Amino acid sequence: MIKKVIREYKKHGFTGLISTIYNAIFPQRAHSLALINKLVGSGRGLEVGGPSPVFRKRGSVPIYSGITSLDNCNFSSETMWEGSIKGGETFKYHQSKKTGVQYICEASNLSTIDSGCYDFLLSSHVIEHLANPIRGLYEWKRVLKESGHLILLIPDYRETFDHKRPVTNLDHLISDFNDNTGENDLTHLQEILELHDLSMDPGAGSFEDFKERSKNNIENRCLHQHVFDEQLAIQIMTYINLQVLALEKMKPHHIMVVAKKLAASESADNSNFIY
Repeated sequence: MIKKVIREYKKHGFTGLISTIYNAIFPQRAHSLALINKLVGSGRGLEVGGPSPVFRKRGSVPIYSGITSLDNCNFSSETMWEGSIKGGETFKYHQSKKTGVQYICEASNLSTIDSGCYDFLLSSHVIEHLANPIRGLYEWKRVLKESGHLILLIPDYRETFDHKRPVTNLDHLISDFNDNTGENDLTHLQEILELHDLSMDPGAGSFEDFKERSKNNIENRCLHQHVFDEQLAIQIMTYINLQVLALEKMKPHHIMVVAKKLAASESADNSNFIY
């Protein structure tokens, strides 16, 4: 157990550490797990980021063991979470499963992947790192087949080092999309430096260490560019016309959205999830 905790801390930072310890002591399963298992079934999937502890055996959404085919996308061949990775058929998400394809590309630019080729897409704690999350979500939607599904986990800011920051509003995200904001954007740097709770992020080191790392975000992608809550998650799903099937808050710090890609002639109605 100790070795696993150390490994997850090195690979996934404080979030991975907390998830591993919490799930070891208080194992919890998503209420939507049966639905998700049905959706991923024998289909072909893509994970953006990862592999993720939350999808492993002890995670809240332990679906890796039931997935037949899963490829992966990471922004670089060297990341703080996974260390060195290689493109090609190298993605190992479960010991008993066939190795998937590892893509090295931006989460918001999957141009090397054909449209409509995946049955489902997984992403855990990635969207908040994107400077242009709407562009990213449009790309994720593009590579899904019609009636394909998105299983998206976002950090609940109230339980993380972002708890002092204001929730981003949808208009801001739309402006980022319309302005074609790139991943080198540091618009939120000053806010992050002022409001990031370093006491909840020991892996970031001192304030000066954190500041230097943050200024170099284009290389490491550690910044949480935007802050989400349940309502913003629903708003952004509606904006890109994805039908929400489930919305769930899970301990220790997850918000999960399960959504479906609609036909071009259909319009999402997510009013039941707005309060």
